[in-house]
Amino acid sequence: MDKIKVEANAMPASEKLPVRTKLGFGVADLGGNLFFTAMGFWSMNYLTDTVGIPAALAGMAVMVAKIWDAVTDPMMGYISDRTISRMGRRRPYMIFGAVPLLLASWLFFTAPNLQGNAALTAWAIATLCLLNTAYTVVNIPYGSLTPELTKDYHERTSLNGYRFGFAVIGTILGAAVVLPMVAAFGSRRAGFSAVGLTFGLVMAVTALITGLSVKERPHDGDRPKGFFKTYAVVFKNKPYLVLLFTYMLNLAAINFLSGILVYYFKYVYNNEGLTTMAMVLLLVIAMVFIPISVFVSKRIGKKRTYQICFTLMSIACMAIFFFGHTLGPAFTLAMMALAGVGLGFEYVPPFAMLPDAIEVEAQRTGQRREGAYYGIWTFVAKLGQSVATALMGFILALSHYVPDAVQTPQTLFAIRLLVGPIPTVIMIAALVLIEFYPIDEKTYAAIMAGGHKE
Repeated sequence: MDKIKVEANAMPASEKLPVRTKLGFGVADLGGNLFFTAMGFWSMNYLTDTVGIPAALAGMAVMVAKIWDAVTDPMMGYISDRTISRMGRRRPYMIFGAVPLLLASWLFFTAPNLQGNAALTAWAIATLCLLNTAYTVVNIPYGSLTPELTKDYHERTSLNGYRFGFAVIGTILGAAVVLPMVAAFGSRRAGFSAVGLTFGLVMAVTALITGLSVKERPHDGDRPKGFFKTYAVVFKNKPYLVLLFTYMLNLAAINFLSGILVYYFKYVYNNEGLTTMAMVLLLVIAMVFIPISVFVSKRIGKKRTYQICFTLMSIACMAIFFFGHTLGPAFTLAMMALAGVGLGFEYVPPFAMLPDAIEVEAQRTGQRREGAYYGIWTFVAKLGQSVATALMGFILALSHYVPDAVQTPQTLFAIRLLVGPIPTVIMIAALVLIEFYPIDEKTYAAIMAGGHKE
């Protein structure tokens, strides 16, 4: 689709969802974001400093698991689109996938008693593939519910505001409890095993709550036919592709920042405990600014609101790079607070824009492919996260990083690069790319009125 032309100005009638529906829908992302917190903030440090895998091999394990996701994520989206059941197309997977997700989380974070880098790396690849697959079975059908709950342009922003209020709570818990829980058990191995079990329980319970409380709309379109034909259509949706790759860059940048923080505080300031304070500060401020971002979005648009995120976080990252190591922890914590404001503007816009982009194709063809779209979305999101984690591992390895040792100036500089210029360049690229996203409120009205043209 080269251009979307506006031929109507009237929005569809307002479609307000009850608060209980928004709460029931949103709670699953509390558990979902525990997963992203665990993988983004802790997986690399866990694999290098607890399991004992060299940084480069740990990064490689993460990347291999993502190659597996290239199969499972799109396939799960396609399967859920074609599912017929009394519970709907999405909810059965959330309900019956909850317990396997719990067990996979516990397994990954329970370090094995194996000898040799080859055996440990093989174990990491196998358990990461299992955990990612379990998450895929639950999360892709969950995300695919969004366009089915409401077609109202602003109500989607509100719905995702509730969702990401829960998401930030999950992320705060993931950031705040890991180090204290590990310390409480006296050994990193026992502590991380308890973290995996606890996180798995929360993910399972919240998925069950949403699966049992939210009712799907009757399916109002034909089922997609043909796996490759379905995804050929997905990759022709240009608004979706712009948003998709912007979000991939978005997550990659945040993953660099969040994943390196524990190294930054541990080795630049010799105070690993400050990591929890920095993460909680980042996320609590983000949670405060999520409802503000919903308010701002209604006035300046979803795209401009999203761009505020990239601007503020880039400023914070570069400030930490230039001044954090000389001005001390208080300055870095202040910049984490600024980054938190930016992060608050990051949660809602992409997920409010995504169903709008999906509606372009649905209105044109009459087929609902939400699962296919969210399958690719989740895969690319995890790809951005894993590429960042892998590159972080290789950069640390090239700088001769040694766990639990005094680091060389070369290694410390690499850590500073990972917290500053590297995520900043990625966020600037995202800011520029999202400028090409064409759907605003007026355009969406034309889409829903059937006035768009290819």
